[in-house]
Amino acid sequence: MKKTLSVILALAMCAIMFVSCTTSTAPTDAQNPDTKTEDKTDDTAKTDSDLKYIQDKGTLVIGITDYAPMNFKDESGKWTGFDTEFAEAVAEKLGVKAEFIEIDWDGKAMELDSKAIDCVWNGMTLTNEVKNSMDCSVPYVVNAQVVVAPADKIDSYKTAEDLKAIKLVAEKGSAGDEAIAAEGLTAVAVDTQSTALMEVAAGAEDACVIDITMANAMTGEGTSYPDLKSGLSLTSEEYGIGFRKGSDTVAKVNEIIDSLNKDGTLPALAEKYELTLALD
Repeated sequence: MKKTLSVILALAMCAIMFVSCTTSTAPTDAQNPDTKTEDKTDDTAKTDSDLKYIQDKGTLVIGITDYAPMNFKDESGKWTGFDTEFAEAVAEKLGVKAEFIEIDWDGKAMELDSKAIDCVWNGMTLTNEVKNSMDCSVPYVVNAQVVVAPADKIDSYKTAEDLKAIKLVAEKGSAGDEAIAAEGLTAVAVDTQSTALMEVAAGAEDACVIDITMANAMTGEGTSYPDLKSGLSLTSEEYGIGFRKGSDTVAKVNEIIDSLNKDGTLPALAEKYELTLALD
């Protein structure tokens, strides 16, 4: 009986020693550089690059509205305009294709965050709201918000005070909409600046507030709205491109913008579309 007990005790001791040795010699995740944990960390780091995400899929998806002279369709139905050509030049240098998608302007930040688009590039004024919801490029074009009305009425609107007695219209969520609100005025909200112009041309509203770039391109003799004219400026501002918060694409695009400005590409485009660059 004692012999049997001794054998059992001896076997138990060996088992304890074996477990102890196995535990002490097995490498931990921290000690082993080839563990799956570190591999997962590396994979996560790779996907954190928004620029890599865009380049891997091969397209830069750009959120726009129909807004001459920045983005509009030519006679064949193809998108053209200053921002269109500008974006295509940048996309080429990124090694991807530019793809243009019309969006609800008021929901542009949500479209970015959901990755339905990669950037907003459509004569976007760099307002505080825009800067808070997106990471933005350097300013590239100087702009202003101006009042547009029938040519025989525009001279009646010399100050913001003069606008209180008339019916205004503006694109919802636009810089024009904000400029109207800043003056303590109200306006009918429509989907696009183009619609705002149509409302005034049709006599449904007295005046609209839109970007001077569109006003110059779309009103006056030889344009789509020869009987409309721009007048009072409510603001002075700059255009920029909006990307997702934290996107590393911004720095790369800023580099490309600088190179396109220095090689004459952007100055030539600005002259073609009668715009003023905000670049040195």
